[in-house]
Amino acid sequence: MARTSEGSRTPRTRQGSPPSLLLTLLGDYWWGQTDPLPSAALVDLLADFGVSDVAARAALSRMVKHGLLVSTRSGRNTFYAMTPRAQSVMRRGAERIVAFGAGNQAAWDGRWSLVAFSVPETNRSAREQLRTRLRWLGFAPLYDALWISPHPRHDQALAELGDLGVTRATAFVATSPDLPDATVEPQSAWDLGGLAELYRTFVTTWEPTHAALGKGAISPVDALVKRTALMDGWRAFPGIDPDLPRPLLPADWPRDQARDLLLDTYEQLGAPASVRVRQVIGAYAPELTDRVVQFSVLSDPPGPRPAPPAPSGLARTAAPAGR
Repeated sequence: MARTSEGSRTPRTRQGSPPSLLLTLLGDYWWGQTDPLPSAALVDLLADFGVSDVAARAALSRMVKHGLLVSTRSGRNTFYAMTPRAQSVMRRGAERIVAFGAGNQAAWDGRWSLVAFSVPETNRSAREQLRTRLRWLGFAPLYDALWISPHPRHDQALAELGDLGVTRATAFVATSPDLPDATVEPQSAWDLGGLAELYRTFVTTWEPTHAALGKGAISPVDALVKRTALMDGWRAFPGIDPDLPRPLLPADWPRDQARDLLLDTYEQLGAPASVRVRQVIGAYAPELTDRVVQFSVLSDPPGPRPAPPAPSGLARTAAPAGR
């Protein structure tokens, strides 16, 4: 849900990758829990997404390496629990996801934050990391080494530069005068047309699922897969949408429609999806099924709510011990 790198930072996970799916699943259904989960249950949950056993176990190992999970053994069985660091990462990520696009921005004062820096061409790794981190903060390159944001985040940008060892940098705040038509407006640093198209594609992709929910035509397995894919897809937007103030956006900006669709679809998929999670966990650790939660984006404040019990007859036969 959040990105960081070495030390205090959490590595970014590629959208749709097994670690990304695991983060989403744990945040959605195991929020705030400290009890370890059987590795077999986590592997089985990822299997619903077409992830092989080998890829699932590699994802678990990677998350242990990065301090997001801790593993324990009991006999032949391995268990994984979230670390306090993982809980913190999920909390920050959830707060940003819920707040993103909520439309509660204060009136924009017309001031731009600008950051200028110099990174040698030979230090390609730092240049790539810097681009990723600045975009996550809502900056975009107006010119090659001059990045701009309508939000007062120049201090955070300088901190990111310093973290990467970039010492030749400066920041300043400026306003833009009324410009002739032939000049470049600051907001041209972002491809708003391409971003709008991504939002429209999101709406086109998920409207059929929302319609199917009204007909009760989605099974627990499908609900789990769709709900996780829905949030995993939306989670990409805060990293590519700078959340520009309304005066800088086109009148027909489609983000509001996409966000409303996300919130309602995600919420309605929660109950059947949590049934599937209880079903899988119950096959290996029945005593943990009551710990499964359903993260709600519409609660005030957003957070976990008790998950409904799995209907009788849906219990799954457990795999052999040691899986």
